[in-house]
Amino acid sequence: MERSEVEAKYKWKAEDIFPSDEAWEEQYAAAASSLSLRAWEGKLHDAGELAAFFRRQEEVGRALERLYLYAHMRHDEDSRVAKYTAMQSRAMSLYVRFSSETAFAEPELTALDDAVLRSFLQDERLRDQDYYLRRLIRSKKHVLSAAEEKLLAQGGEVYAQFQNIFSMIDNADIRFGEIEDGSGGGVPLTHGMYGVFLHGKDRDLRRRAFAQYYKSYIDLTNTIAATYFGNVKKDVFLSRARGYDSCLQRALEGEDVPVCVYENLISAVHENLPDMHRYIALRKRVLGYEEQHMYDIYAPLVEDAELKLSYEDACELVVRGLSPLGEEYGALLRKGFAEGWVDVCETAGKRSGAYSTGAYGVHPYVLLNYQQTTSDVFTIAHEMGHALHTYYSNAAQPYAKADYRIFVAEVASTVNEVLLLRHILSGTRDEKMQAYLLSYFLDTVRATLHRQTMFAEFESVAHDMVEKGTPLTSENLCAEYLRLNKLYYGDAIVHDEQIAYEWSRIPHFYTSFYVYKYATGIVSAISIAERILTEGAPAVADYKKFLSSGGSDSPVELLKIAGVDLTTQAPFTAAMLSFADTLDRLEKLLVK
Repeated sequence: MERSEVEAKYKWKAEDIFPSDEAWEEQYAAAASSLSLRAWEGKLHDAGELAAFFRRQEEVGRALERLYLYAHMRHDEDSRVAKYTAMQSRAMSLYVRFSSETAFAEPELTALDDAVLRSFLQDERLRDQDYYLRRLIRSKKHVLSAAEEKLLAQGGEVYAQFQNIFSMIDNADIRFGEIEDGSGGGVPLTHGMYGVFLHGKDRDLRRRAFAQYYKSYIDLTNTIAATYFGNVKKDVFLSRARGYDSCLQRALEGEDVPVCVYENLISAVHENLPDMHRYIALRKRVLGYEEQHMYDIYAPLVEDAELKLSYEDACELVVRGLSPLGEEYGALLRKGFAEGWVDVCETAGKRSGAYSTGAYGVHPYVLLNYQQTTSDVFTIAHEMGHALHTYYSNAAQPYAKADYRIFVAEVASTVNEVLLLRHILSGTRDEKMQAYLLSYFLDTVRATLHRQTMFAEFESVAHDMVEKGTPLTSENLCAEYLRLNKLYYGDAIVHDEQIAYEWSRIPHFYTSFYVYKYATGIVSAISIAERILTEGAPAVADYKKFLSSGGSDSPVELLKIAGVDLTTQAPFTAAMLSFADTLDRLEKLLVK
């Protein structure tokens, strides 16, 4: 179907950003001629000049946001249209130029005495930047001399090469070949098709896809190990150069997250692994396998239990399912569905998948490719969670504090999924649908909490090895990964030899200490959803304060507003208890 065939009510209103491409071009020309903020260079020691600099930086930043958002959305509507591809590239180039024009500011500020920076915190004109300035003061001890900082900055492109090399291996050079699809035809084995095969019903196809996919990585294991070793050595070098105790400390301080959060996550998952093992054993029993293998881990436990709803009915179900969040939240959902926030239909050339996006001063947007499946109903709830988080933050916070950090980005979306799941479960007597939803939740927790924590622990082990002077090789990386795989998945599954090489295919490992945020996100969301369902209005009020807090403080402190303190074991215990209780319910339905 072409986009021209889609009714207007199923398209987002990009014209709410710019009424036309011509208006975009006018704004582009104006922004391109006003990028320089060099007039303030050397003047940021004065509070009045600094306030003026921040005001101008915001004006330009907001204009660039809108330019990029419009071009990006138009491009994703139909990637075949070269005009919008070019507009997106042009908008990005302005961002790069603007970044270069303002690069002097942070080194200039960090060179100031602490007393001067603290005085800025008392200045009403700099109130919107108080959190930024507090972080700047705390980070000063890790800032080097101007000459040393210049040298480190010059190495920036070198530091990125390990990720670039792996990306080239993983996306351009590696070949998986073709695989027989079970009907006599050959199908190219790609990253995307591998996921399709692993989630499919055909066990022999899963086995063959698993073996063939991993063979390609095994053939390149020494090259990939050397690349990953280089990436970790880069982390160690930068951490030591800046005076951090460890790579983990450097990564987490960069996000304003205490190291104890990372440690709490791993220890809580370890303590509750018996329930994970019990789930893996239940899967083996229900699937009826004498031996369960790693390629069986995504096989569906319950089939033919889809919610086949029209888009309108799916939206209505989402509104009802999220009713515990109150009338205001429901009214905002309806507003978004009715007023051009959402691009609904799959069309030729349109970007696949789903996402939420936005810019300060404009309502958020959501891209879907809606199909009548249960997963897509939950996708609506998920993406609208992102959208309303953005809506509340932008409405309550100044521009400098509106953008929430990646650490909390998946909380609101997952809260919505948990609430929707609970609503559907409470309203159906269909045991197959109940079992489907319970297994959906367990698989989500397994993939997002347990698996990502295993990844996080592997990263910690690898960095610790290098920090202690042990080189990383394919042999010791595989040995450590296999050890963790056995620890996390238990004895009810065969730990196939190929799984020891799984580390070699994870692109997130080149953005070190990133994956743990998926796990803390779902932990936080489960805790918040449980509190909302248990306590009602007070919990909802606290949650909306969190949604409205944007990036006004550290993400850990902001989550405390919603009742989640990740510096304690409480939210981790609550999430694990939810997993165990759900598993109990599924066992009663499937084992009779």
